[in-house]
Amino acid sequence: MAAMQALNAAAIDTMLPALPLIGHDLGVADASQLQWIITSYVMGTGLGQLVYGPLSDRFGRRPVLLVALALYVVLSLLTTLAAGLHSLVTLRVFQGFVAAATSVVSRSVVRDCYSGAAMARVLSTIFFVFLMVPIVAPSVGQALLAVVSWRGVLGFIAIFGIAVGTWAAIRLPETLEPANRRPLGAAHLVQAAHFVLTHRSSIFYTAAVSMMFGSLLAYVSTMPQVFGDVFHAPRLLGPVFAACAASMGVATLVNARLVERLGMHAISHSALLGFILITSLHAAIAGSGHESLPTFAILQSLTMACFPLATSNFGAIAMVPMGAIAGSASSVQGLIAVVGGAAIASLIGHQWTGSLLILPAGSACCGIVALACVLIAERAKLFSHSEPDTAWVAPSESGERAPDL
Repeated sequence: MAAMQALNAAAIDTMLPALPLIGHDLGVADASQLQWIITSYVMGTGLGQLVYGPLSDRFGRRPVLLVALALYVVLSLLTTLAAGLHSLVTLRVFQGFVAAATSVVSRSVVRDCYSGAAMARVLSTIFFVFLMVPIVAPSVGQALLAVVSWRGVLGFIAIFGIAVGTWAAIRLPETLEPANRRPLGAAHLVQAAHFVLTHRSSIFYTAAVSMMFGSLLAYVSTMPQVFGDVFHAPRLLGPVFAACAASMGVATLVNARLVERLGMHAISHSALLGFILITSLHAAIAGSGHESLPTFAILQSLTMACFPLATSNFGAIAMVPMGAIAGSASSVQGLIAVVGGAAIASLIGHQWTGSLLILPAGSACCGIVALACVLIAERAKLFSHSEPDTAWVAPSESGERAPDL
């Protein structure tokens, strides 16, 4: 599961050091346009969420994943042949689209096998391993650029896809019981989407994930400009990015150890409040003109430590009532979280004027909106769940679903 999730991290973070070279070789005058190489991939993964959930609910997790990984390798190889920014961005959208299977299937497999706090613990463990990739990926990208062109970096992503596909073919069993397979059709997806969109906990916690993810993606996509244009230290991108990612890894490990003892709500709500306080402080420092590379690295590391404590638990809370529609529900929730987050990141990133203020200020705003979503989901009650969740009941099993909270 962690290897599948890591594939997306590698496809994004390994590319970061290569963005200036891509801009130079492809004649891109506006450096902010290079952010589309990152956000297009993420948008593709968001759009692909709607496809792989229903497919995995119908045909099983394993075959859907293996076919998608084969297509991923083909598209990754095609990106190495891109002749311009538009063609590269287009291919990255399709690359992300097929890569969405890794996110949907991994979440669905976990939901097939676990529930509640145990599910949150497993997701945190997977996320911890997944975060090892962002720690090393930018440095790997820089090392590759010492011996190959940026096209070689794209080729490395294809090789990584082959490795993950081979591992999945050998190690991943089918986790969806035949009795739980659901028919393929628009009606099933509409039912799942309706439940996701009308269930208070599901929709508002998913919206909170979207806001948090948008702030993270804005940070990632602007890093080449931050280290190149502001700090004039592009070679430090890898080490600082690794330190920030390491803070996320430590926080994720802490979450995995404590979530069953303290609960998803207490941990995630506390982390969200911490996120808002830290980003607000960071915005005040950046706005005063006293920002430096050390303060940026420290405050950004603290900010990113709050991210997995909040979002991994938010996602688990949103998935708790989904039951047999976990695949389709994961697709709908993923679409909202990823596409919404990519749109937010694009909005923040394209406000870049050379000042760091936009990043922490944008993140603080995202955190405040996420807090509003959580307050609505929990009826203005923090640190514990307000009421029991209404679980999914198939229409064939009950003529009327219990009213939502």
